[in-house]
Amino acid sequence: MPVSVADKPSPMMQQYIEIKVAHPDTLLFYRMGDFYELFFGDAEIASRSLGIVLTKRGKHLGEDIPMCGVPVDKAEDYLERLIAAGHRVAVCEQMENPAEARKRGSKSVVHRAVVRLVTPGTITEDRLLEPSRSNWLAAVARRRISETQWCYAVAAADISTGRFTVSEVSANALMAEIARLEPREIIVPDAVLDDEGLRAYWQEQRASVTPMAHEGLDSASSERRLKDYFGVSDLAGFGQFSPSELAASAAIIAYVERTQLGSRPPLSPPAREVEGAGLAIDAATRANLELTRTLSGERAGSLLAAIDRTLTPGGGRLLAERLAGPLTDAAAISHRQDAVQALSDDMVLRERLRGLLRSAPDMARALSRLLLGRGGPRDLAVVRDGLTASLVIANYLEHVAILPIELEGARSSLAALDPEWGKALSAALADELPLLKRDGGFVREGYDANLDEARMLQADSRKVIAALQARYADESGCRQLKVKHNNLIGYFVEVPQAAGEAFVRAPLNETFVHRQTMAGTMRFSTVELGELEARIASAGDRASSIELAVFDQLVENMSHHAEAIKEAASALAVIDVTAALADLAADLGWARPHVDASLSFNIEGGRHPVVEAACKRNGVAFVANDCDLSPPGSAKAGRITLITGPNMAGKSTFLRQNALIVVLAQMGAFVPAKSAQIGVVDRLFSRVGAADDLARGRSTFMVEMIETAAILNQAGERSLVILDEIGRGTATFDGLSIAWAAIEHLHESNRCRSLFATHYHELTALSDRLKRVSNATVRVTEWQGDVVFLHEVVPGAADRSYGIQVAKLAGLPPKVITRARAILNELEKSEREKPVSALIDDLPLFSAFAAPAAAPITVAGPDVLREALDGILPDELSPREALEALYRLKGLRRTEADEKIG
Repeated sequence: MPVSVADKPSPMMQQYIEIKVAHPDTLLFYRMGDFYELFFGDAEIASRSLGIVLTKRGKHLGEDIPMCGVPVDKAEDYLERLIAAGHRVAVCEQMENPAEARKRGSKSVVHRAVVRLVTPGTITEDRLLEPSRSNWLAAVARRRISETQWCYAVAAADISTGRFTVSEVSANALMAEIARLEPREIIVPDAVLDDEGLRAYWQEQRASVTPMAHEGLDSASSERRLKDYFGVSDLAGFGQFSPSELAASAAIIAYVERTQLGSRPPLSPPAREVEGAGLAIDAATRANLELTRTLSGERAGSLLAAIDRTLTPGGGRLLAERLAGPLTDAAAISHRQDAVQALSDDMVLRERLRGLLRSAPDMARALSRLLLGRGGPRDLAVVRDGLTASLVIANYLEHVAILPIELEGARSSLAALDPEWGKALSAALADELPLLKRDGGFVREGYDANLDEARMLQADSRKVIAALQARYADESGCRQLKVKHNNLIGYFVEVPQAAGEAFVRAPLNETFVHRQTMAGTMRFSTVELGELEARIASAGDRASSIELAVFDQLVENMSHHAEAIKEAASALAVIDVTAALADLAADLGWARPHVDASLSFNIEGGRHPVVEAACKRNGVAFVANDCDLSPPGSAKAGRITLITGPNMAGKSTFLRQNALIVVLAQMGAFVPAKSAQIGVVDRLFSRVGAADDLARGRSTFMVEMIETAAILNQAGERSLVILDEIGRGTATFDGLSIAWAAIEHLHESNRCRSLFATHYHELTALSDRLKRVSNATVRVTEWQGDVVFLHEVVPGAADRSYGIQVAKLAGLPPKVITRARAILNELEKSEREKPVSALIDDLPLFSAFAAPAAAPITVAGPDVLREALDGILPDELSPREALEALYRLKGLRRTEADEKIG
């Protein structure tokens, strides 16, 4: 229900409305005692999303006010579900004690204020985050580079760790960059959000999309905002940024400041990433290859899940990041491989490091929570343990004779830590720590003398109360007398009602003052109890105050070393990823690929890492296959291999495994192969599988054509393209024509390395016409009428598709299979189409690219010609008889043609 400040609701509801109006795009968690309450439309949304009861509270504009609430101590559980559903939440707290509000009048409302906006891209709580996934908040900006062209900047920050990056990309690469980051939330300027060419893209985003007005995104204000945030007078020390990069980075800062309400996340300065430094992989290809998630959105079954042997959350995040953004610099790739090689060869070093890493917690996220004011004693302990593990690992690596560049850099970052930081935390923190600092008891005894004194007073007061109870019992003669406490009246003396009658008369009434009469008991107070209560309360408050001051001081000291601690956390992640990839390679027998600047592509004994793992679990051997897409002979462009064979034979697996080997190689990992030589791939394209997009009115074939168009328009000679069954979604001749033309374009225009799987066996004739096209097929055999898949890719072309045999394996009814065989036999007998291999020379579109004509190809004629020809015995004919026979055949053909015209 819309609300208006102009209405005159109750004072409490008036306050709620004013706060809600200031935060219209969020669900308002309005603190009322031990609950966060939601009203009006927020309550209806929360009730549906959380499955909690919708009630009502009073009326507004003559209608019931919808209401629901969640307990404060369970709020994180509900926040997690709301954030996962894409909602934003404004947390509104009580800023004073209700008793203070009552001093202003009986109708005064407790002062409340929003202390935090919780959005998908700005969460820091462990329970709301995936440990092994970065929580990116992205922002987009753009600048015009010509009258018809834009370029885009994408800035991304993870406030849970402090990482901050920015890059400028072409319009074609925008979606690929966002797909690489996989952000939880994207800030998009209104103009970009409303762009006709991008509107549907933003609407389909899984991430939460947050609009931002144009104001504040010009270069001057963007630069000023960044300088103010990082406390510098010049941004030159961070690098050179384009106007759009400044605008995107400033949008991140503006949104962080808006949502954190005064708290300042420990973001590192933006690190500029250059377009082309990473392997470009578009969103469709990422989905097809299931790099980090399967098509259903699950992590299990993805390449990431198959290779992840990291032991720390930071290592898990770095592995996912490297997998999502492989490198294109052969030297940088080699540095990573050197590190993996060193740990793969040295099992003792590898296992020792992995053992030490098991004690390294998520120091980066704990540090961020502490500096944001959301951390607790256990976060201090996480930093303490992380510092300790860092120094132990640094000391161990110090004694390794030769370290590769990657590991030496990590060791240096760890060694730069001051051992005293961890010692200070160890000296301050108790062995058993509460979750919240307000619970107290987290400072170690002996750390602070004043705290020990206050605690002693609290402990001694219990002894004083016990002694006072014994004395009162002796003086009154009432052995049932007890000294008790509650929050309403404080400390009191309680006696049975029968004995209490003596307490209200002299001489006991001079000591005991009657307070309450309860069922069966009477309660009294004394001057001594009042004084004791004051001392105990004072001691408790003093102890709590001292502990909180110790906590704040520890966090303050830590803030001065935040950058060094973050660098150490990054170094631990590098060591973890390197050791994990080395363990993977040593365990599974993976090979170090040779990656260089050539156009080579030669995989020997390649395997699909995910499928092979599944086969191993099922006790089945995976069949390895070679793949050579290197330029043949003196050619200066890569090879195109056409792959034929029946469904289920393994064509798609073969296609995908070679693409995944490229991704693994260029991220710096070893690969599932006997050997691999790969010239750096700059862009990876995949069109595998079938899916529709009915919401946008796109059929399966339309989606296929859109993705194919993107490939043919963007692939270059350094690209790797894998295409599966292009053209199968339409009529046979349409599909065949499209597939034929696509191969031609890949060969002559894109000139890229490519794997092209097809059921159009006619296309295999192109290998005779295009010098860089070769044929391969997946071997099968038949046994007692059934097809047996051998999963072996060999040179050559398939002569049939085995579709009916595959249909039989799928369980089609026997009658259907029998009938299909009969129909197929009839169709094969009556086939009179001119072979595609003979048509190639007749097509003007293709003739420009055709090789010199081969020997003429005989075209089969009508049945009458066949019958006449069958009656001729060449060995028994004289030259004259042969000539007469030829004229007769010529006449028969003319007669047939005349009959058709007639």
